[in-house]
Amino acid sequence: MQVRAEYDQAMQRALVLAAQAQVMGEIPIGAVILDSYLQIVAEGFNLRETTKDPTAHAEVEAIRTAAQLLNSSRLDGHTLVVTLEPCAMCAGAAMNARLQRLVFGTDNKDYGAAGSMFDVVRDGRLPHKMEVISGVRELECKQQLDDFFILKR
Repeated sequence: MQVRAEYDQAMQRALVLAAQAQVMGEIPIGAVILDSYLQIVAEGFNLRETTKDPTAHAEVEAIRTAAQLLNSSRLDGHTLVVTLEPCAMCAGAAMNARLQRLVFGTDNKDYGAAGSMFDVVRDGRLPHKMEVISGVRELECKQQLDDFFILKR
């Protein structure tokens, strides 16, 4: 686990976005895309239930928004900051967007594709390499999800 203070503010914003998702009845996961100066260029949160779209994960929403704003399918030099370790779909989207770095708060023991279950983003057979930083505001990210699922069950 690597914790880097420069991503603390971005993760705080992702936590706020996750809370917005929860208010809408969504699993509380938030994501932001940072440029090389660590400025937020796009953000997203889970919208699966709201949109009835199984691909409307926080990461995909943020990546789509960033690509549209930057008018490019390639997000070279950008960082994805997300409260929960991405699933295989989101890890694949991050790889296809050519993001430079993935920063996440807490592990996804069931579906994680950045080291927990799979390691899509660091698979040496793939042509793109991505730096991974985990554990940023880990306890807050985990608690937000735990609280949501306690209320759900």
